[in-house]
Amino acid sequence: MNDTYVEVLIKRKTPIGMAVLRIVTIGATVILGLLGLMGLLPFLIAAVLCGAAAYFVYLNADLEFEYLYVDRQLSIDKVMAKSRRKKADVFDLERMEVLAPISSWRLDEYKNRSYKTVDYSTGTVNQPDTRYVMYFNGEKKVIFEPNAQMIKAIQNIAPRKVFTD
Repeated sequence: MNDTYVEVLIKRKTPIGMAVLRIVTIGATVILGLLGLMGLLPFLIAAVLCGAAAYFVYLNADLEFEYLYVDRQLSIDKVMAKSRRKKADVFDLERMEVLAPISSWRLDEYKNRSYKTVDYSTGTVNQPDTRYVMYFNGEKKVIFEPNAQMIKAIQNIAPRKVFTD
C-alpha cells in the first residue's frame, strides 16, 4: 500500500486578552506570595491558587497545531507551551464532504447549514489567505492551514472533493 506522510506545524497567534491574563495572574501570584510570606496565611493560599491559574493560562496562551496526514487520515494535535501534546481531532477523509479555501465560492452551499465549527488555524487572516475549510461528515466545519504538499496528498485520494481555487 502506498502510504503518504505529510506533517505541518503552525503556531497560533496569542490573543491580546490571553497575554493580559497571563501578566495579571503572574503579577497577582507575586504580590499575594509576598503578602503570604509576611505571615498572612490566606494570602499564601491565594498565591498558590493564582500560581496554578497562571500555569494553565501559560499553557493555553502558547499554542501550536500539528497536522499529520497518513494514509487517508488527518490527525490534528494541540501542542501547549512546546511541552505538552494533546490529540485534538482525527478525521477519516473518506467521510469528508468538501475541502476548499475559506473564501471559495464552492463553500456557498454549506453556509446556511449549522455545523459545529472548530478552528485549528493561526487565528489571523494573512494575505493571501492560506486557511482552508473542511466540512466533515455533516457535523463539523474545520478551519485549518495545510501546506501545498498536504493539499496535494488529500487531493490524490479525493479529487472531486478537494478544491484549490
